[in-house]
Amino acid sequence: MVPPAMVEAAERKGLLVIGTGDALHPQWRREWEGFLSGGGPGRVIVVPSAEVEDRDRVHHLILMDGLFGFSALQKTFSLAGNEVAATGRPRLRLSGEQIARAVHDAGGLVGPAHAFTPWTSMYASHDHVAECYGGEPIDFLELGLSADSSYGAAIPDLYGVPFISSSDAHGPDPWRMGRECVVLEVREATPAGVLEAVSGGRIVQNIGLFPEEGKYNRTACSRCFRQFSSDEAAAHAWRCPADGGRIKKGVFDRARELSSGEPRPRPPYLHMIPLPEILQRVLGCSSPQARRVERLYNLFVERFGEEIRVLTEVPVQDLATVHEGAAFAIDALRCGKIRLSPGGGGRYGTFSFL
Repeated sequence: MVPPAMVEAAERKGLLVIGTGDALHPQWRREWEGFLSGGGPGRVIVVPSAEVEDRDRVHHLILMDGLFGFSALQKTFSLAGNEVAATGRPRLRLSGEQIARAVHDAGGLVGPAHAFTPWTSMYASHDHVAECYGGEPIDFLELGLSADSSYGAAIPDLYGVPFISSSDAHGPDPWRMGRECVVLEVREATPAGVLEAVSGGRIVQNIGLFPEEGKYNRTACSRCFRQFSSDEAAAHAWRCPADGGRIKKGVFDRARELSSGEPRPRPPYLHMIPLPEILQRVLGCSSPQARRVERLYNLFVERFGEEIRVLTEVPVQDLATVHEGAAFAIDALRCGKIRLSPGGGGRYGTFSFL
């Protein structure tokens, strides 16, 4: 995974903004230096970003409008962790409040990453934002793959906090990059303009997987993946009766526990499945990386442009000129004709077309 490949993949996906990830790493920052001038028609805006882990194993997402801010943060965080310049996601001997204060002092934005997951998240360790961040405000909350906006809409702590959807920088592959994203109202096509839109809550739409597809959506055993209700898990002392594995509370149940208020309106959430995963299902392949999937994906993108446009805008009859079965599946997705089998315990959920 290198910057040119990430930018090219973003363009094919239909993304106008991407984060660098790992911007606390000095060598990675150097590789991105030539891309930070971005902006304007046909160009991807690159926003310096990073994820860190605090002393309570909570993950935090950091956004900056330039690389210099991360250079300053690297120096600050190096006093609290000896791996800051050696790993992509360093662990720091700092609280969430200390991390947020340092980020704000450096001019950046910060918020909890994949906030509801049972591992390394704010709501895995805390019941309230202030327990994690003290007196420092959060600028946004990242929902994670196992949640959509409805999961946080009735949590009083989060009233007024912008929800963002984003995908980890696992690689430029189209079934990973941009599988979750947001539509922003950006007044200036620069990294600073993107940050201003996020902090100002100018989120027009969230886009992402059906939350049931996430690995931690339902409460389940982390060894055999058997699913339980919260009451059943508690009755078994959070140990699987079949194999003794740990039962991890799912995002669905955790969000319901926290939802003590009235749901507040949120921007619309468009549930979308990456095109390679749709083609994998249509073609009967074992992987979205299969050669047949890749060839058909390229045909669609070359014919109609970006993947997101293929999934949301191109008329079905036009899609059928490339592949009739894929066109039928995309139409089913647009109409919500999807059957979902929720994931949990670390195993992804599955989908089929009705």
